[in-house]
Amino acid sequence: MREKQRIAIDMDEVVADSLGRFLAIYEREYGERIERASLAGRHLFEAVPIERRDAVRAYPHREEFFHDLDVIEGSVEVVRELNERYEIFFATAAMEYPNSFLPKYHWLHQHFPFVPWRNFIYCGDKSAVCADFLIDDHSRNFTGFRGQGLLFSAPHNLLEDAPVRVRDWADVRRRFAL
Repeated sequence: MREKQRIAIDMDEVVADSLGRFLAIYEREYGERIERASLAGRHLFEAVPIERRDAVRAYPHREEFFHDLDVIEGSVEVVRELNERYEIFFATAAMEYPNSFLPKYHWLHQHFPFVPWRNFIYCGDKSAVCADFLIDDHSRNFTGFRGQGLLFSAPHNLLEDAPVRVRDWADVRRRFAL
């Protein structure tokens, strides 16, 4: 029997600002700035001209994409607090982007050194994750998950109806009464 409940936390758009990287690459390559606020309810590839969609979708396949992503505000502090009372795992869907394994490992180790490497889960289907809670920006990852899913707000999911939504890391702190 486990002593502590487990919280699995997605990486991209939950603790790591991958959207910021998408926007920066897009602006650099096309000379056009797209504001996050204009993306409510859609992914970046849905907001660009159709002839650029495949190129935008390919960004995460680039070797350098996952290097040095910015940290989502408040995530380090709140995850550190959660780590006092819960067993923390990072569950990231790295199988889709094989070039992301090592950069994600280094990034997590750098920003969350208090979470042991053995608690980094690289997966394709998060229903395989054994945890009491899953904090994720994609509700599709709650399908088959046996615990409670918490939808972390990101521009692409703002119009989605979710049984449990957390807007930011301050909201996560309140949700877990830290």
